[in-house]
Amino acid sequence: MRGTEKRAAGYPSRFDGTGPPKTHPAAGRLNPANPLWGSNGIAFGPDGRLYVAEFLGGRISAVDLARGELDVVVPAGGPVRSPDDLAFGADGSMYIADLVPGRVWRRTPDGEYSLVCDEVKNPNGITCVGDRLFVNEMKPDGRLLELFPDGGEPAVLTEGLAMGNAMQRGPDGYLYYPHMISGQVWRIPPDGGEPEMVADGVDRPVAVRFDQGGVLHVLSLGPEGRVTRIDLHGTGSRTLITSGVVGLDNAAFDAENRMFVSSYASGGITEMRPDGRTRVIVPRGFDGPYGVTVGRGGTVYAADHYGVASPPATTVGSRAGDAPEPAVQVLAPFVHGIVADGDLLHLTSQFGDVRTYDPGHGSMRARAGGLDRPMGIAVGPSGSLVVAESGGGRVLAVDGDDQVTVLAEGFGRPVDVAFDAAGRCYVSDERAGAVLRLEEDGAAVVVADGLGAPQGLTVLGDTLYTVETGHRRVRAVSLATSASWTEAEDLPVGPAPDAVPLPPEAEPALFAHGLPGLARRFAGIAAAPDGSLVLSADGEGTLLRLTPSGPR
Repeated sequence: MRGTEKRAAGYPSRFDGTGPPKTHPAAGRLNPANPLWGSNGIAFGPDGRLYVAEFLGGRISAVDLARGELDVVVPAGGPVRSPDDLAFGADGSMYIADLVPGRVWRRTPDGEYSLVCDEVKNPNGITCVGDRLFVNEMKPDGRLLELFPDGGEPAVLTEGLAMGNAMQRGPDGYLYYPHMISGQVWRIPPDGGEPEMVADGVDRPVAVRFDQGGVLHVLSLGPEGRVTRIDLHGTGSRTLITSGVVGLDNAAFDAENRMFVSSYASGGITEMRPDGRTRVIVPRGFDGPYGVTVGRGGTVYAADHYGVASPPATTVGSRAGDAPEPAVQVLAPFVHGIVADGDLLHLTSQFGDVRTYDPGHGSMRARAGGLDRPMGIAVGPSGSLVVAESGGGRVLAVDGDDQVTVLAEGFGRPVDVAFDAAGRCYVSDERAGAVLRLEEDGAAVVVADGLGAPQGLTVLGDTLYTVETGHRRVRAVSLATSASWTEAEDLPVGPAPDAVPLPPEAEPALFAHGLPGLARRFAGIAAAPDGSLVLSADGEGTLLRLTPSGPR
């Protein structure tokens, strides 16, 4: 597979599928473009290629392991919205669990789609046993069902799953599936019957897979990249493998019994050997990135939907080297906003909360909850955390005692906040196409308008910079003279060309109690101590470093 290794850092940007990525010449990448927009379910197809469900990308790609080539088979913009797992039937049809809208699809070998079922809540684990199709639900008190592609009501095999996920038929003919919440693995006959627990106390099980010898492998979704091998035929002994692949999601074994794994946290495809050693097949990358900040010593941190990550060139001024994969610092579900504050990192997430992470101690402190899609975050002059509550149209402050107050309200869709040297607060309003300054009485004064969906916001010296995702450029405004100019353009920010964006109010929830589903876009920007800017090219999965040139 040497060809694969040569291609590891050379996949094109989504903004240019035919050659090197295009961007402004003054902007340099801190990491290569991400080939896979998250990698979740994986399975070998009848053609021998490894098919990958890209949940965040809304598409399915196929990897030719021999040639190192990656082809999009199910593009974004079609009937499939958020593929999370897939399986192949006996006739070569691909069955797809479309998680967020709650649908299961069939794609025939000639590319025709048909809806199998839309009565499954959060369909995730999916497997075929000959011509039979089985799906389970990733939710508390979920169900395991048999579906009938040619018609017929779903048949419920069992209920009470503590969040199901990737499942498979075992050598004994039973269906094996995990309970993610309770840390168990269960099995049930495919014709129904009494479920039986076969393993307890398993670390955060997200997928069960059998190798060619019938050995059960249980993948854990944590940061260690753990896989538990369980001998079901003999003593039931367990062997624990630690690979370091953060956020394992699924696995597939080829005819030679080689194990390939995916990561929901950063995409990619990795070969995992029995002793835990790994080899990159398709490199991992950013899921966003979204909010970005520069900490002590110039270390760059990005809020990356499933966690906090840094590019391989972790300090401003250095370049990406032989390790093109971003390093996940901590798993933090649905994190989108971030700001460095000394040795701490403050985070917002689509869970509706604000948290403070201490990298030195590995601890996470809850600061506020119940917010409506908080996005950008900054540290105010008094030390309070100031948050753009995008869904609520407000700017909030969280003080040292975690008390929340409203600084201003009535915005269309505030995305980011920033402070100048005088301690004045600025907010970008994506819906209004404007950047505004907050006065002491809570009034908002327009600083710049007529912008195209401004999101990320930062101040460097007496210049304010914002990322216009609608025009794919960085716009600068002098706070001293009010002069404005375009600092960089043709940037890979905002939705990629193959994306089908939804208005935020139409974005679906993943769970009934309101947890978020698909990621909300956020192209962040931050000023670095050396006078450069770092911005999130969320359309291609890179961080860019830009040296401002001033008015032109």
